[in-house]
Formats: sequence, C-alpha cells, structure tokens
Amino acid sequence: MLIIALEGPSYAGKSTAIRHLRRTALGSRAFVSDCYVRHIALRDDIPPARTDSAAAQLDAFERFMEIEATRLAEAAASGRQLVILDRSVDTLLAHAYALDALFGYGVRHQLHHRLKTLPFLRPDHTLYLDVPAETLHLRRKTAGHTTAKSEYFLHEPRFLRHARDYFVHTPRRPVTRELTVLAADAGPADVARAVEALVTFWAR
Repeated sequence: MLIIALEGPSYAGKSTAIRHLRRTALGSRAFVSDCYVRHIALRDDIPPARTDSAAAQLDAFERFMEIEATRLAEAAASGRQLVILDRSVDTLLAHAYALDALFGYGVRHQLHHRLKTLPFLRPDHTLYLDVPAETLHLRRKTAGHTTAKSEYFLHEPRFLRHARDYFVHTPRRPVTRELTVLAADAGPADVARAVEALVTFWAR
C-alpha cells in the first residue's frame, strides 16, 4: 500500500487538489480520505484550534486519533493499493508543536510517545503546500470569510510560522517517510495540476 498525504496551512489548496485528483485516473484507483474535521458531523464537536490547556490539547489529539483509526480501517477494507490523505498524523503533531512554542504546553513529546501505541497511516510521501501568509489571508477573504484576520487563529503569523517549522525546520523529522515542499502560491488549478504530476510520479 502506497500512502500519500497532502499537508499545509488552512487555505493552502489541499482540498482543491484532492477534489481534482478524485476526477483523474488516480482518483478512480485510490482510497481518498478527507481531512479529520470532515469526519465530525457537528461543528460544535470539533476540538478548538486554540486549546486552552495542555490537557485540552491531549484530549483533542485522542479525538482525532479515533478518526485516524477509522481511516486506517477503511483504507485496509477498500483493498486499494494507493491511499491519498487530506492531512495525516503529522498535522496533529505540527499543531501540538506550534502550541508548545506559543503557550508552553509541552505535549508534543507525549504525543510522539502515545502515537507508538496507536494505529495510524504513516505516509510514504507527504506533499507540503507552502503558501505565504498574505496569500492565505487573501484566499480566505475571497472564499467569503470577512472576519478580522486576527480572529482566525490558524492564520495568526506566529502559529503559521511554528506549524511550518515542524515540517520544514524542526530537528526531529515528521512521521512521514519522505517530505516534499511545493511552493503553492499559484492559482488553485495550477497547484492541483502540480500535485497531480507528483502523485502520478510516486504512484507509477
């Protein structure tokens, strides 16, 4: 089984790229799993992006790992040899890495230890869509979200910097076996085609 994950900040273009992949020959032969939050029916049940304590961050991790176990079971049951993920467990660790840096929770190492005891899909390849903060803000506005930038925690500059550092600069490697960084500040269609080309190369 070949597992490929797409990572990157909110509004980087992951979902658009995966919608594109679903319409290609790759999509017809792959098991494709949506982002964790799309597996939660009620918005109020989604753990907050900005947790208020280390305990809350650990609880959020456990909630998302329940979903990860379901993703793994569904991927295995599908019988497909190609798995495409909209975010992977590295998202959960990157989030914890950022909150550790911002608030001193100190949970990331606990999560790494906990991960060793839990079932999960370890990507063979992860494609990180790298987008400047200004472009992310513009895309969010274009999508119709008019709240002040400072109110959207996932686009706060410090959070974005630390979350990116987890993938690009952290001394401890992400869980994925191989990480590729793709500059994704072009138009969504161009980014989707670039993603398709890389996934096609890996899956050949």
